[in-house]
Amino acid sequence: MSPGKRRKRRVLLASAAAGALLTSCAGAGGPGSGGKNSINVLMVNNPQMITLQELTAEHFTAETGIDVHFTVLPENEVRDKIGQDFANQSGQYDVATISNYETPIYARNNWLEPLDPYLAEDTDYAADDILEPIQTSLTGDDGQVYAQPYYGESSFLMYRTDVFEEHGLTMPERPTWSEVAELAAAVDGAEADMKGICLRGLPGWGEVIAPLTTVVNTHGGTWFDADWEPRLNAPEFVEATEFYVDLVREHGESGAAQSGYAECLNNMVQGNTAMWYDATAGAGSLEADNSPVRGDIGYVAAPVEETESSGWLYTWAWGIQQASDKPDKAWEFISWASSAEFEELVGETLGWENAPAGKRASTFENPEYQEAASAFYEVTRDAISEADPVSPGVQERPAPGVQFVGIPEFSDLGTLVSQEISAAIAGQQSVQDALDASQDMAESATERYRER
Repeated sequence: MSPGKRRKRRVLLASAAAGALLTSCAGAGGPGSGGKNSINVLMVNNPQMITLQELTAEHFTAETGIDVHFTVLPENEVRDKIGQDFANQSGQYDVATISNYETPIYARNNWLEPLDPYLAEDTDYAADDILEPIQTSLTGDDGQVYAQPYYGESSFLMYRTDVFEEHGLTMPERPTWSEVAELAAAVDGAEADMKGICLRGLPGWGEVIAPLTTVVNTHGGTWFDADWEPRLNAPEFVEATEFYVDLVREHGESGAAQSGYAECLNNMVQGNTAMWYDATAGAGSLEADNSPVRGDIGYVAAPVEETESSGWLYTWAWGIQQASDKPDKAWEFISWASSAEFEELVGETLGWENAPAGKRASTFENPEYQEAASAFYEVTRDAISEADPVSPGVQERPAPGVQFVGIPEFSDLGTLVSQEISAAIAGQQSVQDALDASQDMAESATERYRER
């Protein structure tokens, strides 16, 4: 029996003995005062994280005796709170969900505990099983790894195969955005209360800016050229943004300016939209046992125009605050939450389509996962492997990132620009006015890079 299997068996036996008493140890909603044998975790409220929260007491605390107190917040709020706590090194939270955007920046500022010693010593964790693009994106300038992934994702296009078939529509395996716009027009209103497509319009650099930037990339645009000159009101950026805004205004969901990942997921599950371009992680929810659209969704590569691929690369990962006085306990939690063993636990208890995948090669090779995720696992794997954070467009970039620019200023800049774009989606201003204002902000935010 492998170490992972033995550990799982111990967990199940211990949890059975512990009973309901331990159920309240995790997920209290805020930092606890559990003393030396507890840790505080600050995380985003995505469905995959809620699953982890629900399983922690019974399957982690029961074995280790480590209580985990969660604070769970929406994406925009959790980013702000994590940034404040880690920048101040207050140590209030031992572990937080950070992405491949924050990780290199936080590492550069000495806000994160390097994980190389743990990865070298914890052979059961199987660090070499982590997909190379994901692990590389969580590595600092010094070559050390500073976070471990909970799940990895790219982006792709999801669509209702039954609706397309009924109305004689065909989705290409690798569609262009021009083809997607034509299909959105054709299917819009074909079914009662069904719109053609759902696209994020909610302000936030991790909301509307994420899919929009992939559209900009593949239309030949970029936030900055190689000399750090902003290009937000350049013709290519304007063309891509006008395309995106027009598409969602003409054939997208109602209330698009306030719709993010969660709202589009709900629209797709409820049958209110025929297509959705977003994170590959959304497929698990669409194919869940209780999903009314399970088995009716098709998955194809992220649409393109001038590039061969356009999917983003993203991971929600676990980082340990350097000011934490419990890094060893924090690593115990991370090594469990990011393990193949945890994926197996989710797969066996909730269905393999719900496993937090996209980070381990072994998961994509697992027959049980392949069977449960047969509709989307190959497209997901290809999207992650094809993502190019160094050169995602048609010209040289000054910083890495597909759907973001890997500099600290982008968090504020992206959010400010997103507010302008969202206002254009809401019909409050033109795209040109939104991007002219965004250009001015970008010039101010990155002046110091041009001076170098």
